[in-house]
Amino acid sequence: MNSNRPHEVEDRLVSIPVDAVTLEGNLSIPAGAEGIVLFAHGSGSSRHSPRNRFVAQTLRDGGLATLLIDLLTSDEEAIDVRTRKFRFNIDLLARRLVGVTDWLAAYPETKNLYIGAFGSSTGAAAALMAASERPELVYAVVSRGGRPDLAAGHLSNVEAPTLFIVGGHDFTVLQLNQEAYKELRGEKKLEIVPRATHLFEEPGSLEKVARLARDWFVGHLVHVSTVQYASGRR
Repeated sequence: MNSNRPHEVEDRLVSIPVDAVTLEGNLSIPAGAEGIVLFAHGSGSSRHSPRNRFVAQTLRDGGLATLLIDLLTSDEEAIDVRTRKFRFNIDLLARRLVGVTDWLAAYPETKNLYIGAFGSSTGAAAALMAASERPELVYAVVSRGGRPDLAAGHLSNVEAPTLFIVGGHDFTVLQLNQEAYKELRGEKKLEIVPRATHLFEEPGSLEKVARLARDWFVGHLVHVSTVQYASGRR
């Protein structure tokens, strides 16, 4: 796939029922897309995160579809702002991400697309847990400045090829990623962005993150081999 070719993109707001709530998301599907990346934002953020939106645009420029989703309802977000009740409830976030993954696998416009998951901060733990719960659906995972340590107990069950991206100056999170990385059993890679801190605010850092994520997802969601069909994953 030529990642420099412009793609015509269809955008829509979607409402996704999961358990007893309805989650809102922005679904964007470039013409000819073969894969879709589901975004799980970090604590205190939302689907409108400028960093995730920047990464999502880079993925769409590479021909991948994207779904930026709020894993909390607006009422829950309001409670969380005051109390932080939900942002570290990784089990809840992961369960909802699994529900959204199932929805993508059934929705007419996305059911034939290979699914990847992109998680930031605490959202990375939810993405990894969802990948461990749906190995037949999630084909790749990328964590940006993530907290994979919060998915302890699930990491060894993640079959999807997984990329950790961490800032070189995000010292605590880097150490947590290095420890969690040892628990992964499948294809994996750890990329350290030099001199970058947690939010990748340094010049060129977020662009580097976006390129790494694009290349990882394109490599694992586009032109999926018949070997994976034979393995029963799809």
